[in-house]
Amino acid sequence: MSIYDEIAEKIGDDEWDKWKKEVLNTKDEIAHFVAHYRPGSQDPEVIDWMGGSFNLYLRVMFSDGGADAMIRFSGQGHSVSRDEKTQNEVETIKFIHENTTIPVPRLLGWGLTKDSPRQLGPFIISEFVEGVSLSSILSDRTDVQKLWLNPNIDTKILDTVYEQIADFMLQLYQFNFSSIGAISKDAETGSWSVKRRPLTYSMNELATSTFYPVDEFPSNPFNTASDYFQSLSQAHLTHLRTQRNFCSSPKTAKELYVSCNLFAQLVSKYTVNDRGPFKLFCDDFRCQNMLVDPENLRITAVLDLEFTNAMPEQYASESPWWLLLVGPEAYLFRGRTIEEFEAAYRPRLEQFIRAMQRVEEAKGLTIDKTSLSSLMLESWHTKRFWFNFAARKSLDVDVLFNNCLNEDGHGLESLDEDLQAGLDPFVEMKMKQLKAYDIDCKELLK
Repeated sequence: MSIYDEIAEKIGDDEWDKWKKEVLNTKDEIAHFVAHYRPGSQDPEVIDWMGGSFNLYLRVMFSDGGADAMIRFSGQGHSVSRDEKTQNEVETIKFIHENTTIPVPRLLGWGLTKDSPRQLGPFIISEFVEGVSLSSILSDRTDVQKLWLNPNIDTKILDTVYEQIADFMLQLYQFNFSSIGAISKDAETGSWSVKRRPLTYSMNELATSTFYPVDEFPSNPFNTASDYFQSLSQAHLTHLRTQRNFCSSPKTAKELYVSCNLFAQLVSKYTVNDRGPFKLFCDDFRCQNMLVDPENLRITAVLDLEFTNAMPEQYASESPWWLLLVGPEAYLFRGRTIEEFEAAYRPRLEQFIRAMQRVEEAKGLTIDKTSLSSLMLESWHTKRFWFNFAARKSLDVDVLFNNCLNEDGHGLESLDEDLQAGLDPFVEMKMKQLKAYDIDCKELLK
């Protein structure tokens, strides 16, 4: 589970380290570059920087007493389609500013790689927002990495946080789109619609960590949810076929082959609202990407919206996967069971649903089977939650399928004759790939 290609990761990390060094060696030039986007700026100076999973942030201070600015570069080696990713995020930020009260930092400027200092990469410049990571408030202090929800957290703290996030989700849920993909605004009509393919967290992960053939990613929007889920199922199989070290033995090769092909058969069972309307959904929407005022727990900023697209409605109406801060795959990775995840998750889900209902009532919305709170419960009870989550997790789809969706214990016998006949050649191919991969790894680590 979550097995990456070490060679791909090393190449990406080496590119990132070289690129980061170049950025940090250009701090003075970058500070003056940022000043051009902030009228009246005086004596710009980079006073801090921070690296994220995909981006590098530099904080710029000025002597005029005004607000600091933050410039964020999309990171070479850790991001795919950097210009496209940045443009998608800027459009999302503009949409949220125009249509909601969700707190996103005020945009000062942005540009593509060609517009950046020394072509360092696409950038977004915004006002700096004070706050601490929401996850640091909610996390278990005994956990060194601060990844897990504090099991003894005051429920009043969660209520305060949940109501705010429920409001954000409910606001976004009100908007409808006719296609699946990245949104943009028409310059002439001022209307928002989908014009480009969806660029997702999973696509970025596959491209940067597995040598996934990026030319096989979708190039256009989708008109139906079933077409999109079929595309994801095909991506799972392409990933299984192309990542050389994904199958560590003939046994795991067989298990992965069967699981991924069986998962593809679930599309018709779990797809709802096939032709839309489609809803805004961010793959990386979670507490780690929110800032909060630690004094009053007011969320001051929602960050990192780069993988936001109009998506199948069932994504936006699923119960939030991040209520324990980490997802269910992290429980399995640490040797815990799905039953343990569910036991810890269920009370938090019930609490979040109550928070959503309070927000719905405050907005004068009727709570019935079509309300967002009810749809979230339905997603959990029908196991559509697990289908949605597994669909977005190419590196974990097998373990999620086997632990959460394969209730009847289906195996190879449930595949058609052609797929059954293809098993042995597939296993043979994967073992040849693994042998060649091991040789290349030894050469790389000499």
